[in-house]
Amino acid sequence: MTSQNGLSGSAFESWRPPLDLRTDRPHSARVYNFLLGGKTNYQPDRDAVARLLEVMPIARPTAVENRAFMHRAAHYVAAEAGIRQFLDIGTGIPTEPNLHQVVQDVDPAARVVYADNDPIVLAHSRALHQGTAEGRTAYVHGDLCEPDTILAEARRTLDFDEPVAVMLLTVLHWLPADADPYDIVRRLMDAVPAGSALVITHLTRDFDAPSVGAAAEGLNQEGSNVTSRTQEQVAAFFDGLDLVEPGLEVIERWRPSAPLADTPALSIASSTAADAADEIVPLYAGVARKS
Repeated sequence: MTSQNGLSGSAFESWRPPLDLRTDRPHSARVYNFLLGGKTNYQPDRDAVARLLEVMPIARPTAVENRAFMHRAAHYVAAEAGIRQFLDIGTGIPTEPNLHQVVQDVDPAARVVYADNDPIVLAHSRALHQGTAEGRTAYVHGDLCEPDTILAEARRTLDFDEPVAVMLLTVLHWLPADADPYDIVRRLMDAVPAGSALVITHLTRDFDAPSVGAAAEGLNQEGSNVTSRTQEQVAAFFDGLDLVEPGLEVIERWRPSAPLADTPALSIASSTAADAADEIVPLYAGVARKS
């Protein structure tokens, strides 16, 4: 996969690369969008979801829980950890409330950079620029396999002398088989100062190995690469960092009653996720600080 230069601020308004939307095959961002009930997806994405649900009926609650966790974790990082800068890689198609809406509700001056390699996300990225007048939001069209490119573009908006929260939600298990996810995470965290945070959610087979394994195999046959990991393997992403309570947990157990910003949509998403899942959602979630 290749990445293109991303632009932030007003320069983005006058620059658009030619887009190959690659709508002939499913893409993780559009699959996730369809699972959340969104409309920015195509027939190959919907077909992939139909096949996914046949072998993994909990796929839709999994997507909803992941979204609800993003709200809880982002609010924690902004309101309790006091971090005011966010780098969200693998952001996906804009779905309100977006990350910047959550953190700018805590502090209107918060800054957010989104990054994704899906051209559909690029096409919709103007929605990710609708932040507060006091804060800043920007979009980088880049590939997680090339973290240095993303970091270089993010520096146009973020001050890397101040703490940054690096958000990697349901993206590490999509990396190509020849990528080293641990090296990628290490390079990202080496670039941010003490006081920064790492937020991860990751697919696991620890609870429903046949279902998750069949789902991963099906997506791999569609041209993706999906690698589930054990709790120990996911915990290794946080090596050298300080996990905050309750540590690395099943996603619905990570601060399920954490306070959210005073935004009705957040409460709706959280309660919907809690009601939807009758079994353990096969995602681990964790937040850690860099000391």
